[in-house]
Amino acid sequence: MGKIILRWFILILVALLVLAAGWTWLTLNWSYSEGERAGYIQKFSSKGWLCKTWEGEVAMVTMPGAIPDKFMFSVRDDAVAARINALAGRRLVLRYQ
Repeated sequence: MGKIILRWFILILVALLVLAAGWTWLTLNWSYSEGERAGYIQKFSSKGWLCKTWEGEVAMVTMPGAIPDKFMFSVRDDAVAARINALAGRRLVLRYQ
């Protein structure tokens, strides 16, 4: 009886680990939105304790004197982050996915 309970416990544990791994893969690789945003980089910095990403904000100004709308984004690739840092202070267009 004890071996059956142990086998069920191990089976449930393995199933939970597979589900967690699948959910993690899905959330990191499936894109639910894509498009373009134009504006000025307002903030851009490397953040995170375990998995560092570059987090930024684009200030999108529709007309002079209007309150800018903010678009928050994340970058996982250091080469892309370097290109964005090189364009700091200039108007740019971000293509996102």
